[in-house]
Amino acid sequence: MEVVIVPDAAAGGELIAEAMADLLRRKPDALLGVATGSTPLPIYEALAAKVRSAEVDPSRARICQLDEYVGLPAGHPESYRSVVLREVVDPLGLTEDSFMGPDGSAEDVAAACTAYDRALGEAGGVDLQLLGIGTDGHIGFNEPCSSLASRTRIKTLTERTRNDNARFFDSLDEVPHHVITQGIGTILEARHLVLLATGEAKADAVALAVEGPLSALVPASALQLHPHATVVVDEAAASRLKLADYFRATFAAKPDWQGI
Repeated sequence: MEVVIVPDAAAGGELIAEAMADLLRRKPDALLGVATGSTPLPIYEALAAKVRSAEVDPSRARICQLDEYVGLPAGHPESYRSVVLREVVDPLGLTEDSFMGPDGSAEDVAAACTAYDRALGEAGGVDLQLLGIGTDGHIGFNEPCSSLASRTRIKTLTERTRNDNARFFDSLDEVPHHVITQGIGTILEARHLVLLATGEAKADAVALAVEGPLSALVPASALQLHPHATVVVDEAAASRLKLADYFRATFAAKPDWQGI
């Protein structure tokens, strides 16, 4: 696992966007796994700016969802399909044909989970998966004590997560109780995992995920198992890391050709 400490969210967004752009230059039809929420917005903004300035051509790129609420009506503005289309697909100049995600409004949600897991494999696998981290250490919607071998499935949200997400709705009562999420085992199959965390509220979760033991209690600690995982954190989110100075030194000495 590589840990990169950046000054702020904008610097983290630029770093990760350049890694995504470099991937698209090498593999124009790469499958990019995207996350939702406020944390990854600087990534999408920086990548869209690169597209506008013709630094990268994303026209053959494919986009896939990490998770989706269960039960929101089709077209609901806070469904993750709507969010990804609004914040990623449209700004990159892509169409819905480039996009794949689970069906949170399916009659048979369990079957929809299995179908999505299978579709990711049939698409050749995810080349780069963006991740955030919850204040309780969750990735995707794999809440604490999720199986580290789990596949795409239905999960019940904790009240802590529902409260964290209530800012996107008019009230807590509107936040769904259930989601479809790629499982930890599914996430670990991506070729490159990139987690961005910003703000002091994420500092404890980051420290446990990076420096703590591998534990289902901290689902993000599963990144320790991955051969190519990059954790990008701003100074506030890095504030609980015991090895922060080491992480800074190793990144400063890293050759440019190696990328992230």
